[in-house]
Amino acid sequence: MDTPLHEAFDHGKRISPKLPEGKKNFLIDIDGTICEDIPNEEPDRMATAAIFEGALETCNGWYDEGHIITFFTSRTEEHRAVTADWLDRHGFKYHAILFGKPRGGNYHWIDNHVVWATLYDGKFTNLVEVDGKVQAFRKS
Repeated sequence: MDTPLHEAFDHGKRISPKLPEGKKNFLIDIDGTICEDIPNEEPDRMATAAIFEGALETCNGWYDEGHIITFFTSRTEEHRAVTADWLDRHGFKYHAILFGKPRGGNYHWIDNHVVWATLYDGKFTNLVEVDGKVQAFRKS
């Protein structure tokens, strides 16, 4: 399933294309988010990693709604085969896997596009909007 990107312009100049209104690019971590947390130093454990309840149904539901699903992991390219095999065997639908995410957590993403952040806290449920703190560049 491909979600078509739309051309975008700013002051008459072409800029990076955008997704249609209401569609999202989901970047989903693997270890500790959709399955048990397995460090890069023990990649053989991925073959038998336990899947987290609700992860498959939630991710595949987003895919079926036309959103882009990209798994984003601290695993390295040498772990691609075992990682893709695990996702495929469990029936995950996805568009891509990005390897080499920085390790250690405490991510702070700066982008010129809208960024939503959702902290996985042990259970996949429907997403809800909550009020929270954000850090932003000061407008001067």
